[in-house]
Amino acid sequence: MFLTITTTGTPEHPATDLGFLLHKHPDKAQAFSTSFGTAHVFYPEAEEGGCTAALLLEVDAVALVRRGKGKGRGGAPDAALAQYVNDRPYAASSLLAVALGNVFSSAMRGVCRALPERAAQPLPLRVEVPAVPARGGPGLVRRLFEPLGWAVTAEAVPLDTRFPEWGDSRYVRLVLESGTRTLSDALRHLYVLLPVLDDAKHYWVSPDEVDKLLRAGEGWLPGHPEQKLITSRYLSRRWSLTREAMERLELLRLAETDDSEVEEIDNAVAAETEQEDRPTPLAVLRREAILAALADHAAARVLDLGCGEGHLVRELLKEPRFTRITGVDVSVRALAIAARRLGLERMGERQAARVNLLQGSLAYTDKRLKGYDAAVLSEVIEHLDLPRLPALEYAVFGAARPATVVVTTPNVEYNVRWETLPAGHVRHRDHRFEWTREEFRTWAAKVAERHGYDVGFRPVGPDDPEVGPPTQMAVFTTRTNTDVTEKEAKAA
Repeated sequence: MFLTITTTGTPEHPATDLGFLLHKHPDKAQAFSTSFGTAHVFYPEAEEGGCTAALLLEVDAVALVRRGKGKGRGGAPDAALAQYVNDRPYAASSLLAVALGNVFSSAMRGVCRALPERAAQPLPLRVEVPAVPARGGPGLVRRLFEPLGWAVTAEAVPLDTRFPEWGDSRYVRLVLESGTRTLSDALRHLYVLLPVLDDAKHYWVSPDEVDKLLRAGEGWLPGHPEQKLITSRYLSRRWSLTREAMERLELLRLAETDDSEVEEIDNAVAAETEQEDRPTPLAVLRREAILAALADHAAARVLDLGCGEGHLVRELLKEPRFTRITGVDVSVRALAIAARRLGLERMGERQAARVNLLQGSLAYTDKRLKGYDAAVLSEVIEHLDLPRLPALEYAVFGAARPATVVVTTPNVEYNVRWETLPAGHVRHRDHRFEWTREEFRTWAAKVAERHGYDVGFRPVGPDDPEVGPPTQMAVFTTRTNTDVTEKEAKAA
């Protein structure tokens, strides 16, 4: 991946001052080792009238995969073909942002002992990145950079110039130009917004990422119109970190408005909010309801189908009564995050023997899923296209056939109670459908009848008298009388 920073100059302020500001001499080509490859800094042009600094990042994709191997027990698969064949070596991403922070750390802080007054002055800057993954297209690129004073050129890169009918790729060629930005501002904008455009972090997002975001966003992020989107994407949509960052940004904004210290505002807000009871998040209520259902049916060996990043698996591990816990997900990346979240590599042998992580698709039968007391499908079915739902039904209820199956899914009738959810929209962009209570009960009854189960229903969250609960739950149990009709057996 490649990035250039260009400036122009005069005899009084030559463009080659860029070398002082970046702390990299224009006459040298320098290389810097990183944990994921090598960063090269060189100057294609270094004249009094114009100077260009280039950052070339050579990503070692194989080394990245090797670093991820062996990080946990339970068979968590950290390697797949997509780990080797991807856009990391070419498209600007969080890896380039990390390289910027490492190689130009002093420039990013605005520190230059040789030319301190020059570091604080706006420069005529032109930043060019040939390939930037932009989930949101050129329109999002402009929404992110234009409020910061940049003139933005974002040209969509076609999938194949020989076949224009195929349309554009998700990559853009990005050019930023401004005469009102300091070099420090420019580097901090890129450091934050490149990962935001890619909407992915290629490393583990820990709580200290909040501090990094606030440091790099100082002076511009609190007032940015896309602050919420930037914060959420930069922190990989981790809800707890995003909430913390948004609260701290609001304190910064209030302090700036009142011309006071953040600590004064923080104390005032704390005193006011301590008396308020915060509602329990729906995700927590959902996990509590699932654990209660599993306890009611004395399940000890449990499958978490579509386990994602391992939130439910972590709660199951806290309960000694669950002796065998297996998380299954189609996403290799989600399983790698789950392994880190659970701390499998640091877990004792006895505890590690209870948990297993498997990569697999719920659309296919899998003999590894047999022999369990219970299976959980928590917020999973709505992510499947309806024509593929029967395949999941058979794989779980017909082939794996645990004694108990717990299914949760959103109640679309409750969506009118979400003030931030536009009318007609589903709760998550990946939801293929969301059912009413009647639709869910009809589906569950048919599945139970076909596969020899009984089914009961429970609300999850506040049960609104008009629209019902936010989440609906069905608990399937195998029938006590095992004689299934020949017709039902053939259907299964």
